[in-house]
Amino acid sequence: MNTMLKSGLERFGILLAGTLILLTALPSLALASPAGVVNLYTSRHYGVEPVFAEFTRVTGIQVRFTTGPDAMLRERIRAEGRHTLADIYLAVDAGNLWLAARDGLLQPVNSRTLQQNIPATLRDPGNHWFGLTQRVRTLMYHPERVRPEELSTYEALADPKWRGRLIMRPATHSYTQSLVASMIAAHGEAKAEEIVRGWVANQPTLIDSDTRILETLAAGKGDVAITNHYYLGRLLQANPAFPVRIFWANQGERGAHVNISGAGVTTHAPNRENAIKLLEWLSGQGQKLFADSNHEYPANPAVEPHQIIAGFGSFNRDQLSMAEYGRLQEAAVRLLDRAGYR
Repeated sequence: MNTMLKSGLERFGILLAGTLILLTALPSLALASPAGVVNLYTSRHYGVEPVFAEFTRVTGIQVRFTTGPDAMLRERIRAEGRHTLADIYLAVDAGNLWLAARDGLLQPVNSRTLQQNIPATLRDPGNHWFGLTQRVRTLMYHPERVRPEELSTYEALADPKWRGRLIMRPATHSYTQSLVASMIAAHGEAKAEEIVRGWVANQPTLIDSDTRILETLAAGKGDVAITNHYYLGRLLQANPAFPVRIFWANQGERGAHVNISGAGVTTHAPNRENAIKLLEWLSGQGQKLFADSNHEYPANPAVEPHQIIAGFGSFNRDQLSMAEYGRLQEAAVRLLDRAGYR
């Protein structure tokens, strides 16, 4: 490929190691001025366009975003170094944000607004990243095949009575890894491994899509699953009669497992002040729009959730710091491998 052309393509996020990554500008890139731009590298690509368009309407700052898998985006930020276009890394799963901070890809942001809007358990202790929405990973069941009083905890799914009745996400996904990390924090590695071995012994069906997990459950090809709550919210938005119910796990003890969609300012952000303005806006004025766009729970406790997920009822949430998911991620991956969870 012509060197000049390749350089231009890489600059605008189109080519990376032979992989296509989408770059979208709101509005046209041709109209954007360097003083009024903020660039995001984000693995969260659903529902963001109207959110960023509203931020631009309110502030005049134009938003450019490049989407791709979390690991790829972190590697790109690392490779670009001081020449990166990225002002913000926006990720799903706290473990990904922890890894970015550990690897020196994010800078601390001492914002009173962010500290007031985002609870301490949902942000990095060193202010390198901040949770912007909450996603609760809990139990789902088919009401014609399971009675809610049969359900209790994630750990109880290791009971042999669930053999051949479970649907779960594979071990390779960060959702599974963070859930297991939370169990390591709660029980220690030995007990957590015993629980995971119990899951494996029950021969769960592994599907790498929460939406397909719920659709499979609805079709009667399983009785109980673990998914993020908002996937059910989306399906109920499209079909209020969708035949799956939610059960809040671990209510008699530590509470249901919570993860986040969150973001941090990159170490070499060329538009640092605009990046901070966007994070502050997303945590406050734009918080409801951002959370509602994907039926997630707001990270800001002063903001009410979407009416569909408000209808799921109140529940207790695990108050474990999100930073622990990253700290324990490698241990969780090793545990899953030892237990034969694939």
